[in-house]
Amino acid sequence: MSGVSGISGSSANYYQPLATGRRINSAADDAAGLSVSEELDRNATGLDAGSNNIRSAQDLIKVADGAESQVSDYLQRMKELAVAASNDAVVSDDERRAYQDEIDQLKKGIADIAEQTMYNGKRLLDGDGSFSLATDSNGNTASFNVGQSTLRSLGIENFDVTGQFDMSVLDNAIQSVSGNRSSMGASSNGMDYAYNFNTQASYNVTSASSRIADTDYPQAVTEQKKKENLQAYAVLMQKKQQEDEQRRTQNFFTNTNIFTS
Repeated sequence: MSGVSGISGSSANYYQPLATGRRINSAADDAAGLSVSEELDRNATGLDAGSNNIRSAQDLIKVADGAESQVSDYLQRMKELAVAASNDAVVSDDERRAYQDEIDQLKKGIADIAEQTMYNGKRLLDGDGSFSLATDSNGNTASFNVGQSTLRSLGIENFDVTGQFDMSVLDNAIQSVSGNRSSMGASSNGMDYAYNFNTQASYNVTSASSRIADTDYPQAVTEQKKKENLQAYAVLMQKKQQEDEQRRTQNFFTNTNIFTS
């Protein structure tokens, strides 16, 4: 009966690929295949992590661009007020001071935006504006810049229409913000290409790993049925062998009794 139990015990291994969905469940199944599959899985994990980084960077850019859009609106309003204040023929000093009061409020709004625009605890517009990210696990990186929008960086810290002022200061500030937004847009578009590449590459790598390590269910079921049939046949033949041995033993004792009687 030991032969039967041995066959029964080994049958558990037949079901493992079907139960786990993995053809390779240990190094004993296919050491070389396991090594290749694990390397492919690591590559796919790195690509997926890089894709997540890219999406996070694009979210950061969206936050910064939204803030820069507000700064641009404030600057455009400041330009309107400055143009109105430059009309010496009809604008009084009191009116210029009123214009300047609104300009000061707008400047404060820009300063607040620069100070308070943050992503994941990091200020975006009140620093060097430079960021980098890993796009995969192979050391590839991407860099981008969201620019600065502080009063000093825009050159409008001391802008005042109550005296002599230079309108080009506001034009330069508006152009600076526009340039920042254009740069961010280009960076985000470039990241789309990197994200799409990572997504496709991850799919291909994962598929390759699956072909090596995952269970081919139609083939596995066919093999399983074959093994079950062989096992059943082995049990049947073992049972027949035992019955034949019992029959020969009975015949032996029967013949012995005949000779001795």
